[in-house]
This record gives sequence, C-alpha cells and structure tokens, in this order.
Amino acid sequence: MNLPSYGEAKKREKVTYQTIDYQIPKQLKDKYHGKKYFLKTYGCQMNEHDSENIRAMLLQLGFVEISLMDDADLILLNTCSIRENAHNKVFGMLGRIKHLKEKRPSLLVGFCGCMAQEEGVVSDIMNKYKWINFVFGTHNLYDLPRILEESIEKGKQEIEVYSKDLDMVENVPVLRDKSYKAYVNIIYGCDKFCTYCIVPYTRGSERSRKREDILNEISKLYHDGYQEVTLLGQNVNAYGKDLYDDYGLGELLSDIAMMPIPRIRFVTSHPWDFTDKMIEVIGKYPNIMPSIHLPVQSGSNSILKKMGRRYSKESYLELFDKLKKVRPGIAISTDIIVGFPGESEQDFKDTLDLVHYCQYDNAFTFIYSPRENTPAAKLVDDISLEEKEKRLYQLNEVVNTYFLENNKKHVGRVEKVLVEGESLKKKGMYFGYTEENKLVNFTGKNIKEGSIISVKISSAKTWSLDGEAYE
Repeated sequence: MNLPSYGEAKKREKVTYQTIDYQIPKQLKDKYHGKKYFLKTYGCQMNEHDSENIRAMLLQLGFVEISLMDDADLILLNTCSIRENAHNKVFGMLGRIKHLKEKRPSLLVGFCGCMAQEEGVVSDIMNKYKWINFVFGTHNLYDLPRILEESIEKGKQEIEVYSKDLDMVENVPVLRDKSYKAYVNIIYGCDKFCTYCIVPYTRGSERSRKREDILNEISKLYHDGYQEVTLLGQNVNAYGKDLYDDYGLGELLSDIAMMPIPRIRFVTSHPWDFTDKMIEVIGKYPNIMPSIHLPVQSGSNSILKKMGRRYSKESYLELFDKLKKVRPGIAISTDIIVGFPGESEQDFKDTLDLVHYCQYDNAFTFIYSPRENTPAAKLVDDISLEEKEKRLYQLNEVVNTYFLENNKKHVGRVEKVLVEGESLKKKGMYFGYTEENKLVNFTGKNIKEGSIISVKISSAKTWSLDGEAYE
C-alpha cells in the first residue's frame, strides 16, 4: 500500500528520469475476455487523454466498454480535483455505485485521477468507502493492469498512490476517441504553485517528454491521416526547461508545423512562460491554429499577487496585444475566478475593465472554491456567497456580450471546418469547429466526418455559428 503525501508532493528536486517502455504482463493479456467495464471521466483534456490510455489497457486485458453502468463488471472513475463541484459530482456517483455493489458484491470498483492524489480523499476512501476495490494515482496510470489484478488476488482494498514522480513511461497504449483528432502529452506536472491550485500536488513536478518521442508520435498520427493534434500539459509553455538549454515549446511547435499536420493546437498556457519565440512561430505557421487559451484569472494586480500568478495586468495585456498583432483575427479565450479571498469591489472592477479591453472569444468563469492544502485555503474567505454569485452573474453578462459580437464578425465568411459528425439535436445538421475553435452547426450533402470542409456562415449565436457547406 502506498498513500499520498502533500509534503512529498510539494518537493521539487532536480531528477533525471529514466524512460522505459510500457509492457503488459504476458499472463494478464486477455485474461478478462468478455468482461464489461464502465468508465466515467471528469475534468480536463489531460484526464480525457488518460482515459484513452485506460481504455486501451483494459482492452488488452480483454474488457469491453459499455455505456450502462448497471451492467458492468468493472466501474472505474477517473477524477478531477480542480474545483469543489468536481468533488461533489464524484462522491455523488460513488453513492450510486454503492447501491450496485450491495446488489452485486462481485462488482469491481476502481478510483483514479487527481482526487486519488489527495490525502483527505484517500483517507475517506479507506474509512468510509472500504468497498472500493482499488485506487491508483496520476503517476502510475500505466500500472493499472497489475493493480487491478492484485486487488482481485488479495481480495482487499488495494491503494497504490505515489506522491513523487516515477519513470517516464513511453508507448502506453491509447484507444483514441476520434480517428481524426488526437491529444498528445508533451509535459506533465506544474511547478507554478498558484496559491489556489491543487494541480502541482496532484500532477507533480514539470517533466517534459523527449522531443524525439513527441515528434515520432505526431509523425505517426500524420501518416495515419489525423487532421488535428492538441499538445497537452498542465503548463505547456514550460516544455523543455527541464531537458534542454535551447529547445522549448516554440522550437517544438516549429518542428511539428513543418510535418505538416493540418491543425495544431496546444493547452494550457501560463502567461508567465509565453515566450517571444512562441509568438514568432504562431505568426509564421498557418497550421498552428489561431486560437489560444490564455488564463488571466483576475484583472487586479493585488489579487494576481495573492494568487501567486507572477505576472501583472499590464504584462498580461502586453502579451495579449503581441498575439493580436502577430496573428490578426486570433481568438483568445481565458479563465477567470471571482470571489477570491480579499477581492474588493475595485478588484472586481479591474477584472471587468480587462475583459472590456480583451473582448474574449470565450471564457471559463468560476466562483473561487478553496482546495485542500493550498495556501489560499488558509486565507479568510471574507466574501459572501451572495456577493460571489452576483459578481459571477455580472461577469458572465459582459463576457457573453463579447462572445456574440465576435461570432457576428464571421457571418458571411467562408470558414474551414473540421467535421465532427451529425448533430444529435437536429436531423440533417452537422457540426464541427473552425480554425478559431468556434462551434459551427451546418447543413450539406455527402459530408464526411473527420474531413476539413468550407462552410459559409449564415448566422451567429452566443456560443455557436450556423452555416451551409460551401463548394
């Protein structure tokens, strides 16, 4: 048994990681042939990509995926820690699973992801959820086959969660959700330690994959016909700092763009690490999509300092302007937190002023929620929930106005759209995303999922565009 430790997770040491290849134990290959599993994923794109690896490993074990939890032999929750709402959803789901477990004691239940890295969560599992069969964390995802097997053999709860980073494991199998767009991890972990954020504790220190491994993976995707890759990391802009003296995300983007895969995206960016080299490369290569997620969190220098963001409102806007200048028409989205401890009316007004300046194409807005063991959780939360909700509503009123205004600029234009499939809501309609990552619902004939087509935009809504395939 290995239990998570925040003290260990906080340490940052210079370590040279050994790169090893994933291997499934031969005796486990197809051992559970015909068994059914249900996987529920919470959280960010990193978690979604982790679930693609989980599906592939379970397939190697012989499991088949089903969409109804009630019929599963194995239920696995891949969890998220970023906000209290994600926690509540997971524990609500565990309540439902408990009833199934009571009816069918042979049902296997697994728990993984970022919540598994939290001391408090694992303590609760050991004391209140003893019926969960196994728990593993973000650092040993690749060890799922062995952990599952040991939990069955021992007949007791198996908890294998490490707080320190292990080896860099390559060639973990992946069962991708799409055959035309793919996530590619380039860096794991985060060293920024923003005061409100638990991610550095749940995902560990920044560890970059070797560039040759990344380029080989993307080259294979390109030759397999993939139209789009999204480079992933808790802070992609820090790529290479731990491995190279003169090779970072700018150089990596340049190498990928020359393959050339039609569409390249990357998330998530920390403004502090956004280099001039990256800006130059974004302006140079048209297959690097004109869509950047650039979290600001607050427009107040006072709050940014309390958050530990390490940039000012002024430096953020300087970066914003550089991106707009080097790539006219680029769509920039952001994250904003309201109600951070100590946020005054003036602080909130500063945030609104920044939003009015940037006129974002999209924004993910949240009420601050304290996370276990973070410095911000120790601050006096001196703002009432009523006031927080009022500020969130006011912020959303402003950002939504700009979403619609920006979308209206596309009416009458012909946009390149990567087709995602048929609309689930309206028969005869299809949907896809523009280069600026805007959702388009459109009509057309002989539309092929996974193709990039021209669509003429006819109307705009706050969160989407309407159009017709254009020949």
